[in-house]
Amino acid sequence: MWEAATSLPEQLADALDTAHRAFGPPTSGAPAPTAVVGLGLGTAATACAAAAAIAGPQLSVPFVVCRGAEVPAIVGPTCLVLAVSSGPESPETVTATRQALELGAPVVGIGGDGELARLAAATGFPWCPVAPEGLAARAALGATTVSLLCALSRDGLVPDCAPSVTAAVGSLARRRDTFVADRGTAVELARRIGRTIPLVYGARGVAAVAARWWKACVNLNAKSPAFSAELPALAYDELAGWGQGGDITRQTMTLVLLRHGGEQAPVPALFGAVREATEEVMADILDVWAEGEDDLGRFFDLALLGELVSLEMAAREGVDPGPVPAVEQAHGPQS
Repeated sequence: MWEAATSLPEQLADALDTAHRAFGPPTSGAPAPTAVVGLGLGTAATACAAAAAIAGPQLSVPFVVCRGAEVPAIVGPTCLVLAVSSGPESPETVTATRQALELGAPVVGIGGDGELARLAAATGFPWCPVAPEGLAARAALGATTVSLLCALSRDGLVPDCAPSVTAAVGSLARRRDTFVADRGTAVELARRIGRTIPLVYGARGVAAVAARWWKACVNLNAKSPAFSAELPALAYDELAGWGQGGDITRQTMTLVLLRHGGEQAPVPALFGAVREATEEVMADILDVWAEGEDDLGRFFDLALLGELVSLEMAAREGVDPGPVPAVEQAHGPQS
């Protein structure tokens, strides 16, 4: 799992080449889709949410992420459906993909070997392979997200993401060295979190998706509870919940604030309000600032650090980050 996580820069570069070969140049002459629906669970769903957040400022149609077996009513001949599986796919994603095909929607598939890949081969919809396989497949967030962005570019919905990916690869390679040093950022954040429960906040967009990724990584790798929420929404309800119980939360919870230089007003002020409301009821408050030239670079900077922190948390407790028996018992292998 450590090797899979730290290979993120190389994963992005390889995925860009693979997706360009799989999808080819942008289609010409065909009408643009009127909506995009991403189908997936686990890492696949996070990748769909990340692609929607990164592409959002340039996307003129809605992008809906579906985490289940039922497709939304907008799915039809003019709706682009992105069927995604990072690792052994969930039966829900396969069922939803079959529904989309029956409704006449154009489908693009991304993932590893499995039933979804066989469905693509049988029906002829475009397929982009994503590696690695096995337990490490859930770490393929970068490759899956880049493939999704390339699929959007193929249909003329967004510009080619290659320049942004290339810039992010260089930045992440440098940042990785800082994160994994003996006394590096990941080690220090894991130490400060300790055995408390991390609560991860990020502003709507790439930071909110990264916060959800941090939560999932702590759950899966460290086998520990974690929670996430996004601004500004949490400032309308969750923030009020810190008025009581400080004697308990002060011993059990650490707040992690995911920040970046692209935040728009009033987000910086809201983070200030969050800190003011929680500074006396948390064991610690950690500010984590992303680097990156754009939303794509900032997202992967935060995502890489979150995964590494979760692995350091697992190491501190002697926990094997790979197997996830609770998930496998409930739903089968993690998708």
